[in-house]
Amino acid sequence: MLKNKKTNKSISPDTTQIKKKQKNEMAQNGSNSTVKLLGTWSSPFALRGRIALHLKSVEYEYIEEADVLKSKSDLLLKSNPIHKKVPVLIHGDESICESLNIVQYVNEAWPSKPSILPSNPKDRAAARFWAHFVDGKCFESIDAVAGAKDEAGRMTAAGNLMESLAVLEEAFQKSSKGGGFFGGESIGYVDIACGAIVGPLSVIEAFSGVKFLSPDETPGLVQWAERFRAHEAVKPYMPTVAEFVEFAKQKFNVQ
Repeated sequence: MLKNKKTNKSISPDTTQIKKKQKNEMAQNGSNSTVKLLGTWSSPFALRGRIALHLKSVEYEYIEEADVLKSKSDLLLKSNPIHKKVPVLIHGDESICESLNIVQYVNEAWPSKPSILPSNPKDRAAARFWAHFVDGKCFESIDAVAGAKDEAGRMTAAGNLMESLAVLEEAFQKSSKGGGFFGGESIGYVDIACGAIVGPLSVIEAFSGVKFLSPDETPGLVQWAERFRAHEAVKPYMPTVAEFVEFAKQKFNVQ
């Protein structure tokens, strides 16, 4: 009895309080809830969610949707009944849809460092602006190039895409301030947003023979894309150019 009593006294009140605090913080951050991510390996949008979860060191289950163009799982239809698209982040009983929304959610639900979005409100607003620019102007131009019905339409779309990339190049030069990423030395929200166009760009470059990212026109983006692909939070999840091209051939029945 005396030995057991002594053992109990060896646990200091401070240690008990620290453990309680850590447990409370985990509960507040959702760390004790089940986390799942629905996606497809070829989706540039699902890639965003995987990068964000990796950066925050979140343990999660990745669920691959076999072929969302032909069939959708019951879990996908239940968790995203409006758009019925990947990616979807499932955190406990909550479903979070849309890739940029998922990245912002992950950053807020797990507030530990590194922060994905800038802390300064002005910088954070700018980051969101450029992310929307990518999903608007850049992806619209990429889709237009890929879906052009004739050479004239393809050339017009390619010109619009090059203009959008030139604007993005200027934004990179200003916001990176000599660093390797849009926010400086660390990968962040704009990098994750822009990273989604790297795969689709490589595909249309392979099919068209046109280099949309070139050392002459977009030197900053060319180097940035190399660093992005090689980043530890990106490399395990991002398909190679050859894999992207082969997938596109099968999807669009192109030889």
